[in-house]
Amino acid sequence: MEQQIYLIGLNYRTAGVEVRERFALTDHCSKETWAIPLRPSGEDNTAEPTLDEALILSTCNRVEILAVGQGDVPGLVLEAWASAKGRKVVELSPYVYIHKGREAINHLFTVASSLDSMVLGEPQILGQLKGAYRKATVAGTTKTIINRLLHKSFSVAKRVRTETGIAASAVSISYAAVELAKRIFGDMSQYQAMLIGAGEMAELAATHLIQSGISSVQVANRTYERAKELAAEFKGEAVPFEQLFDRLANVDIIISSTGSPEAIIRARDIKDVLKRRKYRPMFFIDIAVPRDIDPDVNNLDNVYLYDIDDLKEVVEENLAHRRVEAEKAQAIVDEEVEAFTFWLDSLDLQPTIVDLLSHFETHAQEELYRTLKRLGPVDQATREALEAMLHGLVRKLSHEPITFLKEAQSEPSSRNVELIRRMFGLDEEHPAGRCTRRVRKSESHHL
Repeated sequence: MEQQIYLIGLNYRTAGVEVRERFALTDHCSKETWAIPLRPSGEDNTAEPTLDEALILSTCNRVEILAVGQGDVPGLVLEAWASAKGRKVVELSPYVYIHKGREAINHLFTVASSLDSMVLGEPQILGQLKGAYRKATVAGTTKTIINRLLHKSFSVAKRVRTETGIAASAVSISYAAVELAKRIFGDMSQYQAMLIGAGEMAELAATHLIQSGISSVQVANRTYERAKELAAEFKGEAVPFEQLFDRLANVDIIISSTGSPEAIIRARDIKDVLKRRKYRPMFFIDIAVPRDIDPDVNNLDNVYLYDIDDLKEVVEENLAHRRVEAEKAQAIVDEEVEAFTFWLDSLDLQPTIVDLLSHFETHAQEELYRTLKRLGPVDQATREALEAMLHGLVRKLSHEPITFLKEAQSEPSSRNVELIRRMFGLDEEHPAGRCTRRVRKSESHHL
């Protein structure tokens, strides 16, 4: 099989929040937005690099493209990615990592199991990966390999959560945000909080705020009905989005996590709010990417602004007890990578196994023809006995080389395949293969 799996991406380790938001691909999972088309099924054009399958995972902490194709797939993906954002590859490439084959599989399983997240063991990434897969299937950009790979990544993540304590405690970006607020304000029962946005991150933040003893929670969202739903769940108050800045004067802690493509809160907006609240301190946590709050807000007196990258220190303190469990989880990932790689290699092996069986079967039929020709007329029972004997012989002769192909894991599969094909002359370019084909052709003429 000439196809190869690649994973091309950037994350919170390789790129700051401003780079991640610049190259986010949240709304770009379609064939039309790629600079090059996906190759139609069954088309065998290997003269140029081709992209056969693709999936985009774009979150606040990472943008990754899982791709299957032939030739310079990373080059195609980077060109398409940069083009989709109106940028040049040279602006993108310094922040990018590229994994190929087994490394790509390992990385995906590690991400799905939340072993590569900023918050080790957080559950959100699996849901985000499932969402990315749904988008890709609707867009028609996945086929056999990515379909199988994604389903396996989901089962790996489930094994990790079932067999380890990696997710034993509630640690997430939202949790870290509330922990940071507690560190600054101390007794949370004296303060009021507002959530801007009503998605999953906001819901988690509300849960942790309530657990921390916050006095009250308000929820502002562009869709007022959704704000009412979330507020009711936590016995809080829904805020119409157009009243956002009027209400901020009575709020001490603001956690924002909307999907807005641009900042919704700027320094000029908060100046008036501060004046109305007599310059009492305000604490903003922006866990959205792209950011909801303009960084200039942090320049105002008595205003403290933290974005998602600032939460790293808090996250680190809450992860020490998960690291031992992470080692167990990594062992599970390694085991599953081995199993998936074996399946992937079997796609390479299958044509050779078929050719090998055909090779033995052809020789057996040739020998049967010669034998029957020498014996003269024989009854049906004798003919069937001879055929059964040859069939059994084919099975026994092919058993060892097929077992070698399937089990010889110490060498790359392609080398094993090449060795068997040369040994038994399965390709025309090898002398044994040419000889076999001449004999076949000659004897078929007499038949």
